[in-house]
Amino acid sequence: MSKSFTSITHDVSKALGTLRNEIPETMQGFNAMAKSALAPGALSALDKELIALAIGVASRCDACIGFHVKALVRLGVSREQFMETLGVCTYMGGGPVLMYAAEAVRAYEEFTAEKA
Repeated sequence: MSKSFTSITHDVSKALGTLRNEIPETMQGFNAMAKSALAPGALSALDKELIALAIGVASRCDACIGFHVKALVRLGVSREQFMETLGVCTYMGGGPVLMYAAEAVRAYEEFTAEKA
């Protein structure tokens, strides 16, 4: 059975809620860092999310792929921008990264279908 990135992001969000309740200071610090790191500056928010996706793919993190693809779809990433990012990931990471690039494509197709 194929994994659902909608389910993955939903399930991880629930678990993150537990962490927000149990270790609020740590989570507030992490959230502040994420907000600052992803804020538009010399790089656009879209560019920063593409970088985050690339790191998630290279790290083989399903939840990272799900959250960052969802954000990219919300930001209006084009399929071409998305695919070029995955091409760079594959070049830098080889075969194992290629397998997670394919997972990112599945997440993109899942989230764009939901948006339609």
